[in-house]
Amino acid sequence: MAAEKGSAFLLKIGNGAVPVAYATVAGLRTTQLSVNGEAVAITSKDSGGWRELLSGAGVRSVSVSGAGVFTGSAAEVRLRGNALSGVIDEYRLSFESGETMTGRFLVTRLDYAGDYNGERNYTLALESSGPVVSA
Repeated sequence: MAAEKGSAFLLKIGNGAVPVAYATVAGLRTTQLSVNGEAVAITSKDSGGWRELLSGAGVRSVSVSGAGVFTGSAAEVRLRGNALSGVIDEYRLSFESGETMTGRFLVTRLDYAGDYNGERNYTLALESSGPVVSA
């Protein structure tokens, strides 16, 4: 597997139409993705002293975070609107390899900061709601 550039990890937001068209959230400088799973133990006296887990059970989720420079793009404006209204929307993560992960996410955090006479920055966090599909 070849190394991939971090700059090729893109967060995109849907436009609310059917079919969905995605626009890149501009200005992201750092991004992070976490796939989380909760294990369901089915250990019994027949497990020979070893923990056993039930495959396919438990709660799975995807967390995404990023930071970047505010540019005022339409995608950023939509993301900010979602954060203010608590709306779950369609998002897509795309990677340099061409792989994508698509699902519905809630913006759980959106912070803005900036220095006097400098650029305005933001950080964001999203949590999945429902299945996230990898393609």
